Amino acid sequence: MRPSAPADPAQLRQEAEEFLRLYHREESGAGDPAARIAAVRAEIDTTGTYRHTADELTHGARVAWRNSNRCIGRLYWRSLRVRDRRDVRDAETVAAESAAHLREATNGGRIRPVITVFAPDAPGRPGPRIWNEQLVRYAGYTGDGGRCTGDPRNAGITAYATGLGWPGGPGTPFDVLPLVLQGSDDKPRWFGLPDDAVHEVFLRHPEDDWFAALGLRWHAVPAISNMCLEIGGICYAAAPFNGWYMGTEIGARDLADTDRYDLLPVVAARLGLDTSTDRTLWKDRALVELNRAVLHSFDSAGVTVTDHHTESRRFLAHLEQEAGRGRRVGADWSWIVPPISGAATPVFHRTYDTVQACPRFVHHPDALARARGEEAVPGAAPVTGPIQPIQPI
Repeated sequence: MRPSAPADPAQLRQEAEEFLRLYHREESGAGDPAARIAAVRAEIDTTGTYRHTADELTHGARVAWRNSNRCIGRLYWRSLRVRDRRDVRDAETVAAESAAHLREATNGGRIRPVITVFAPDAPGRPGPRIWNEQLVRYAGYTGDGGRCTGDPRNAGITAYATGLGWPGGPGTPFDVLPLVLQGSDDKPRWFGLPDDAVHEVFLRHPEDDWFAALGLRWHAVPAISNMCLEIGGICYAAAPFNGWYMGTEIGARDLADTDRYDLLPVVAARLGLDTSTDRTLWKDRALVELNRAVLHSFDSAGVTVTDHHTESRRFLAHLEQEAGRGRRVGADWSWIVPPISGAATPVFHRTYDTVQACPRFVHHPDALARARGEEAVPGAAPVTGPIQPIQPI
């Protein structure tokens, strides 16, 4: 059963009032919130929910980014483009608008922060759902013996999409997954992304020509699609949003984690490193070269990417800017500190307030389960067994 709306009208009225007071306080020209609060209270009493104005939605989405404790790239929160698609509930239009989102965000390589907000949950009628963790993800095919070709993180939803009838891609480690979408009154279905909506960067190393032969690539737009945007008690369960990549997200996590593409042994072998003991620091050396390749490749392709040193300085500028406006900034140290060379960045050498403010983006347990493909579908194979790493060429 999917949740359809806050069950407690009193709580909804309280959260709505808190948001409206925030909006009227921060937006010049919004005036006294009393009349708007009274109107929203009356709307909740009549319908069990209420509708944000376009300006309220824009402010709420931007502040939700500002309040994202795990995001290091919040300095430019006011630049977020808000695509208001709250009248969209059917899966076909969600699919088309998701592709349009990717095209607008890609912007020829000059990545723009964008959010597309679909219909919210309402009493007795849930909004649409996007099952995928991101709008663009690579398939993970579980074969004989449990070996995985592609991204093991997505093995569950790959099997789920296959159970829905997706025939699969050509079977490479970088087959783009279809979107698994659920309209307000629909069962989940799969929709392929048009080729022109998915911009990819082929990875090369600035000095080592052999790197290109690994055949690695990554998509340009990190559009999170399974988090709920919560504004004033209203849940927008389908609200995909993106900034641009920090290189370490790809080079130190997506491609390097042992439960993802596990490429450090491959890169180390090609570099001729001694991998017999961790004390040679072969993992560290391979990790740096993998991350150099990501930054070099995105730069060469003219696609926006940032590095962890620059973004760390920007985050401290964000803290200073927000403090100057009298606002507390919540942050999760374990996410803000980059996954490579952490102590060489200024964000490492301090602590952070863990306060969680609203509006916000939230990972609900049911959404996390959907992203893992955890609903029984006839024909969907279970996801078990060891990971198949990419073999050295």
